[in-house]
Amino acid sequence: MLHPRSFSHQQAETRLAAVQLTSGPEWFANRDRAAVLLAQAADAGAELVALPEFFPMINPDVPARFVLAEEDGAGPMQDFLAGQAQKLGIWLVGGSLPLNSYCADKLTNTCLVYGPDGGRVARYDKIHLFGFQQGEERHDEAATLVPGHQPVTFDTPFGRVGLGICYDLRFPELFRQLDAVDLLVLPSAFTVPTGQAHWSLLLRARAVENLCYVLAPAQTGIHAGGRKTFGHTMLIDPWGEVLDCLPEGEGVVSGVFSAARLQEVRSQLPALEHRRL
Repeated sequence: MLHPRSFSHQQAETRLAAVQLTSGPEWFANRDRAAVLLAQAADAGAELVALPEFFPMINPDVPARFVLAEEDGAGPMQDFLAGQAQKLGIWLVGGSLPLNSYCADKLTNTCLVYGPDGGRVARYDKIHLFGFQQGEERHDEAATLVPGHQPVTFDTPFGRVGLGICYDLRFPELFRQLDAVDLLVLPSAFTVPTGQAHWSLLLRARAVENLCYVLAPAQTGIHAGGRKTFGHTMLIDPWGEVLDCLPEGEGVVSGVFSAARLQEVRSQLPALEHRRL
């Protein structure tokens, strides 16, 4: 059962930001664009910034993904994230990137989190692997990825943060296991058909049912090979109100995480205390 959190030692207000990208097949170009937008977010006062799913590369060329993949704990992508967190003095949720797995022919879709000192504080491997087909559009992540198995949270001065990646958004039982998080961060690359139908609906539902903020950085636009992603990076409050949204194009979404607002909503509607299952 979830337990309500104490707010006595929680930072009163924190600016959050999410980066929206149109990642292409070249790691260096994606890295450099991400760095510009991370700096923009930090310059605007953001203390926690999140990148979208697979920010280093979106490429239909499967072998290229394996070439890019790194061993856990070492490599240019991980060095970039650690360096950016330390340079900008932010909590950095690094979207997701490919890491080598125990299966030689499959990778993990991994979200890494770094603290303001550049030290790594969390690793989450995407648990639910996306499968979809509509006309000529088909996706089967299980063909090249292995699923994770462990829900993940980490603590910050402003509250407890839970992680998910894209398709995880459709499985509320995952977030029920996180024990009263104050913020969910969900890096994504939603397809256009599923995004148009369900993106905002699902994000707002996760915020409302968990009485927490939701920060959802997204991929947007047309990528190599013709893949299209929905964009609409969002920040949502615990009542389900959309505080900021970027429908399309690269850029930054930001807003204030308020401990007082979180406490107000949870006091008015103590649903977390009313759970019986």
